[in-house]
Amino acid sequence: MSAHSTGPAGDSPVRSGGAPLGRPAYGSPRRWWAFLAEHPPPGVATLNRRWRSPLRGPWLTSVYGVVLLVGLPLVFVTGLLDYLAYAPQFGQAFPHDVGWLRLPPFDWPTRPSWLFRLTQGLHVGLGITLIPVVLAKLWSVLPKLFDWPPARSVAQVLERLSLLLLVGGILFEIATGLLDIQYAYLFGFDFYTAHYFGAWVFVAALVTHVALKWRRMRSALRSRPLRRELATGRAATRPERPDPDGLVAVRPGPATMSRRGALALVGGLSVLLAALTVGQHLNGPWRRTALLLPRGRQPGTGPTGFPVNRTAVAAGVDAADTGPGWRLSLRANGRTVTVDRAGLLAMAQHTVTLPIACVEGWSTVQTWTGVRLRDLAALVRAGRIGAAHVRSLERTGLFRQATLQANQVLDADSLLALRVNGVDLTLDHGYPARVIVPALPGVHCTKWVAEIEFQGRTGG
Repeated sequence: MSAHSTGPAGDSPVRSGGAPLGRPAYGSPRRWWAFLAEHPPPGVATLNRRWRSPLRGPWLTSVYGVVLLVGLPLVFVTGLLDYLAYAPQFGQAFPHDVGWLRLPPFDWPTRPSWLFRLTQGLHVGLGITLIPVVLAKLWSVLPKLFDWPPARSVAQVLERLSLLLLVGGILFEIATGLLDIQYAYLFGFDFYTAHYFGAWVFVAALVTHVALKWRRMRSALRSRPLRRELATGRAATRPERPDPDGLVAVRPGPATMSRRGALALVGGLSVLLAALTVGQHLNGPWRRTALLLPRGRQPGTGPTGFPVNRTAVAAGVDAADTGPGWRLSLRANGRTVTVDRAGLLAMAQHTVTLPIACVEGWSTVQTWTGVRLRDLAALVRAGRIGAAHVRSLERTGLFRQATLQANQVLDADSLLALRVNGVDLTLDHGYPARVIVPALPGVHCTKWVAEIEFQGRTGG
């Protein structure tokens, strides 16, 4: 073991060779890094002496890191699955043009019927639940943001740049995601585009960071058994040994909380956020507990007392558009069949219980009654179906129309719904007719349907 001594007051312990204990020596060009070290910005030394928590160190940072290493990839993957659910092969997923980040063609399945409800619920719910862990992880490495010099080699410069993208990326994704579920579009850019590309930037930085820190993380986790640490109270809490990354305070103060307490605090906050979120997926009075997701905590009573994402007023649809003069146009192979609501009610009616889930995180399960989409295709003699394009009475908005895949049109539970829970649809719920398809994103379950065009299948 090399000998070491303590430098002037406020300085880090140093090895006999002069390099800070636990920190790498300067790389090339050494004179440049040494010059930066000798000319710190005003106040840096004073600020660094204020980081005195004895909890900070590789072990606690690594524990938070493991939780995020499990949770954040799941948030990312469910986000990609949600993007695929919007059928980007039809150019209706946002963003449209993602360049070489384009995902492989994929027909989103209709089974299980709760698939999108699960993926979107996990994406939003888990993303919110992990926020305390993200903040705790940032707290554990906060002194490194003020370390001087900021790097000691070219390799470390690259590492710090990846860290900047990692921290900036996760904070950007959290901020834009939270604003989206609150319907607060305060930013001057398209949410879908920014959130999609921001996720890829974050994941690239995360992979780089894990590759660089994996060995140190494993070593740190092995240095202090979790069971022993959970049994250690505040009085017995001691700082870790100085580490290569300089996470341990140079002059740690007395512990005001144990590591066990810190983990319990962060875990408790995560459980609380989960409890305040999950109500958006439950029917009945439990929905009122969803204090963090504002859509429809108290949407109303009765058979149609469940949330809507876009009201008829917001969509510019009024009673004149949906009155006795409303007609549904069915098109296929150059033929057009027009049918009114009475004609639709005269056709074979089917009743299914299906969830409807929205990108902002809420979902609900209701019982729908209407005409099967495949029966409407047969009415207009569509033949072999490749897709169906559905248009709404709504004249503006991103989701006034949607293209359905063949499997979605042909599914026995895919309906042009006329009634819900035994009563006619209300205007806000899509009267006189709306689409409901298993596992389809709610915004593609088009309301106030005016036209369905069935497109034939091409090729073999």
